[in-house]
Amino acid sequence: MITEIVTFNISESLGREAVVALYEKSVPLWKSNPHLIHKSFLYDAESNLGGGVYLWDNQDAALESHGEEFQNRIRDVFGSIPEFTYFETPVVIDNRARQAA
Repeated sequence: MITEIVTFNISESLGREAVVALYEKSVPLWKSNPHLIHKSFLYDAESNLGGGVYLWDNQDAALESHGEEFQNRIRDVFGSIPEFTYFETPVVIDNRARQAA
């Protein structure tokens, strides 16, 4: 598995409510992605920073899902180009499901 951390600057004209609404609008897209295991949306009002933490089957799935179309959408909606960081994820703990993988 791969963890991908995506961050981007959020236009100062967008407040928390607008950002959360935009995140919620994208939920159906992410729920339909068969290679996405988990996604957490990120928001920091002080630094106007947003993003997501994704757990993927593999890095190819992450790269495919966050290609040019995704990057253009982030630029158009939030006003900046996203940055990507990848980590091998050999162990995941899910306390709610009471399991580790």
